[in-house]
Amino acid sequence: MKLQIFTQLNQSQKSALAVVFVILLPPFFPNLFQPLGRSSPSVFSEWNAPRPMHVALLEGALQRQTSVELQTSLWSPLAFQGWKPCTERPKPHSLPEKSRGYIQVFLDGGLNQQKMGVCDAVAVAKILNATLVLPHFEVNPVWQDSSSFADIFDVDHFIDVLRDEVSIVKELPSDYSWSTREYYGTGIRATRIKTAPVQATSDWYIENVLPVLQSYGIAAIAPFSHRLTFNNLPSYIQRLRCKVNFEALIFVSHIKELGKAIVHRLRHPTEGNDYPLEETDKFGKQQTGKFVVLHLRFDKDMAAHSACDFGGGKAEKLALAKYRQVLWQGRVLNSQFTDEELRNQGRCPLTPEEIGLLLAALSFNNRTRLYLASHKVYGGEARLATLSKLFPLMEDKKSLVSTEEMAKVKGKASLLAAVDYYVSMQSDIFISASPGNMHNALEAHRAYMNLKTIRPNMRLLGQLFQNKSIGWSEFQLAVLDGHKNRQGQIRLRKENQSIYTYPAPDCMCRA
Repeated sequence: MKLQIFTQLNQSQKSALAVVFVILLPPFFPNLFQPLGRSSPSVFSEWNAPRPMHVALLEGALQRQTSVELQTSLWSPLAFQGWKPCTERPKPHSLPEKSRGYIQVFLDGGLNQQKMGVCDAVAVAKILNATLVLPHFEVNPVWQDSSSFADIFDVDHFIDVLRDEVSIVKELPSDYSWSTREYYGTGIRATRIKTAPVQATSDWYIENVLPVLQSYGIAAIAPFSHRLTFNNLPSYIQRLRCKVNFEALIFVSHIKELGKAIVHRLRHPTEGNDYPLEETDKFGKQQTGKFVVLHLRFDKDMAAHSACDFGGGKAEKLALAKYRQVLWQGRVLNSQFTDEELRNQGRCPLTPEEIGLLLAALSFNNRTRLYLASHKVYGGEARLATLSKLFPLMEDKKSLVSTEEMAKVKGKASLLAAVDYYVSMQSDIFISASPGNMHNALEAHRAYMNLKTIRPNMRLLGQLFQNKSIGWSEFQLAVLDGHKNRQGQIRLRKENQSIYTYPAPDCMCRA
């Protein structure tokens, strides 16, 4: 009896000690519970590297053999499709003799959303025969980036290209110097337009903004994102938007120079490098000097908003659910669907592992020079392990650029995105893991220039990745078949679709 009581007491003491140990462990060993850095996940956190979700496919991909025919087809430039850039106004024109006043816009969002806003602002100024003040970029609330228009884009080029279309000034004359962002943030102002509806018509601007211009000589429009329709506009307004997008908005010189340096190092990897690329076989020779850009859109916001399962277990599910609740307060409708339903609908972003399997199935071999254009990847280097195993010649800005070269863009999300945009436009092939502003902007710009861009079939891939019995050969055949017409072929814009995703036929002409 005494022995039994002693044993029970011992067990109670052990349990108590275990509880105390667990309570005291985080304060004394915080690194076990928090990521140490981009490449060091914690032991007990959501950042634990998940095991591969598609083991059988991964084994097949690592042993893949690629035919010469598939390689030739993959790396061949896109055939001419009978369309050419067409942004000039079809008939002679000139600026109005007198401007009706000044238009100010305040733009938020990331680089590509701001670009769209600039294009729309120029179009609105044209519709109203007004003078556009260089658009003001708000501080990005996510990345805390305060980069201005002039920090990103060549202002003189912008004004010069559009000088015959729209009057643009760098700043307001002294009579209107009171019209600042701070002025509009401290009270209700008669010169501020807050009611512009999403996809507003040209008539709306004439009826609601023109009277303000005539009364005060100035109108400030905020918010302004997506505040101009894509439908029922004169052809010269549509072409003007594309002229701004593809010709007037070019990056400042130091962004272009950094981009050029990256492109050169990707095309000439053996120069000053410790890991020369062997080019002794037929596959290597076909790829000499070529590279593909992958926009790996897999940050925590994207993962949480999708409400999909990414193989990180209970810790990851709980962390993403909490993050989703804090940011969107239950407004994410995707969370009402099961993971299977979301994947069948093609609404789950591809993980680095899945985009790696897609690239392998499309016949990119392990000599492919792959450039990652992306911000921080959710899960860090651990999440990238499978992708780097499939494509060991994987690069990004950190691996190709020195600390000194990065100094001017470090910590500036918009400038970093601009560098990636520049490199993406120079690549032989571009592919984005998931749809989004960067994907849409580059798809449109590359279509405008007739460059190869692979558009993942999200619905097909979602269904294929759920089939746990599918073998590599069957998976590859399905992928190849499902992407035959998704490599940059021109898609004509339909009603309500964005001109910044589908530039034809509004901004392109039949050759």
